[in-house]
Amino acid sequence: METETPKPAPILSIAWTRHAHLDTAASRRSKAFFNIRRWIIWLGVLATFLAIITQLFFPDPDVLTGPEAVAGFVVKLFLVATPVLASIFAAFSTKFYSNGAHLILRAGSEEIKKEVYFYRTILQNDPSRRVYLEKRLAEIQRQLYRSLNGEFSFEGYDGPIPKDYNPQDPTTDPGFTELSGDEYFKFRLEHQLDWHNKKVNQRKQERRWMTIFILTAGGLGAVLAAWGGALSLWVALTASITAAFIGWQELRGVDTVIKNYSKVVMELTILYDHWQNLEAVERTPVEFYKMVRGCENILWAQNVEYIKSMQEALKEADLDQEAGLINRVIKESVESAERTKQAMADDILEFTKDTLEDTEKQIEETFKATLGSLAEDASSELVQQELEAMSKAVTEMAETARTRVSSVSSHLADIAKEFAHVEIGRDTSKEQLNAILARFPKSNEAKG
Repeated sequence: METETPKPAPILSIAWTRHAHLDTAASRRSKAFFNIRRWIIWLGVLATFLAIITQLFFPDPDVLTGPEAVAGFVVKLFLVATPVLASIFAAFSTKFYSNGAHLILRAGSEEIKKEVYFYRTILQNDPSRRVYLEKRLAEIQRQLYRSLNGEFSFEGYDGPIPKDYNPQDPTTDPGFTELSGDEYFKFRLEHQLDWHNKKVNQRKQERRWMTIFILTAGGLGAVLAAWGGALSLWVALTASITAAFIGWQELRGVDTVIKNYSKVVMELTILYDHWQNLEAVERTPVEFYKMVRGCENILWAQNVEYIKSMQEALKEADLDQEAGLINRVIKESVESAERTKQAMADDILEFTKDTLEDTEKQIEETFKATLGSLAEDASSELVQQELEAMSKAVTEMAETARTRVSSVSSHLADIAKEFAHVEIGRDTSKEQLNAILARFPKSNEAKG
C-alpha cells in the first residue's frame, strides 16, 4: 500500500492566504505611493521649465499672431495647469497615503510569516499549535484594523500559495511541511540572507547613480550661472532638477535602508556561519530552535526598524512644498547624510545666489502676466474657475495674516503697558521676569 501524503493543516493554508493578501496589497499601495510622489516632483520641474520657455519665447503675448499666438496660449495654459495638477496629486496623496497604510500592511504580512515559521519549527510537537496560530492571526488582523483607522479589507489575489513558492525552483519553500534544521536553513535563513544582500547592492547602485545625477545637474547650473546672459535663466531649471533628485533620494531613504539591510546581512551571516560550522551530530533540536529564534528575531527587528524609518520619512515630507516647486527652484534646508552632497549644494547656492534672485523675479513676473493674459484670452470656463479660486485663496491668506499681525501687535502693546513700571536689568527679580514671560503667547496665536 502506498503511503498517503499527509493533508496540510487548514490553519496553515489560511495563514499563507492572509499573508499573500496583505503582501499584495502592500506592494500595490507602495508602488502607487511612489508613483504619485514621482509625478509631484517632476511636475514641479516641468512648471519651472515652462516658466523659462514663456520668458524666453513668449514674453509679450499681445504682439503674437497666428501659430505663435496659439503656441503661446498652449504654453501658458500648461504653465497654469501644471502646479494645479501637482496640488491635486499632493492632496490625493495626503488623503490616502499619509498614514503609511502600505507600511502597516507590510508589517502585518511579515508578522504572519514569522508565526508560520514558528508553527512549522519550534511548535512542531505542540498539540495546541493550531489554536495558537489561529489566535495570533486574529490578533494581527485586529491590530491592522485599528492601525488602519477602522478600514480593513482584502484585495484580490489568485496566485500560488505560498505567494513566493515556485515548484520549478527547489530553493523556494513549499510552505506546508514540517521543517528540519537544514530545511529551515535553506528555505528561510539562506533565502533571506541572499535577498537582503542583493537589495543592499541594488540600493548602493541606486545611490551611486543618484549622486552622479545630482553632481551633474549642480555642476551644469554652476556653469550656466558663470556663463551669464540668457543662459542664466536655465539655472532655475538645473537647480530644481537637483532639488528633485535630492528630495527623491531622501524620500526613498536609500542611506537608511542600506544601513538597515546591511545589519541584517551581518547578523544572518553570523547565524549562517555557525550552522555551517556544526557537525551533523551537533545540529541538535536546541541548536535548531536557537537558529530559528535568532533568525526570526533579526528579521522582525529589521522589519520594525524599516517601517519606523519610512514613517519618519513620511512625516518629514512636505507635499505642499513639492507641489509648489514653480515658486521656488531649490530647497535651502535639504539635509543629506552624504557630506559631498551637502558641500555641493552649499557651493551651488553660494555661487549662483545673485543669478537665482534675478531668475526667480523674472519667473514670478512672467507667471503673474500669464495669469492676467489667460484670464482675458481663455474661453475655457474651467480655467476661469481655477483663476477665481486662486485669487480668493490669496485674498483670504492676506486677510488672515493681517488679522494675526494686528492681534500680536495689540497683545504686545498691552504687555508693555502693564509692565511699564518694571525696569528690566540684572537686578530684576525672578518673579517679575516669570510674570512678564508668562504673558507672552506660547504658540503662533496671540493670547487674548
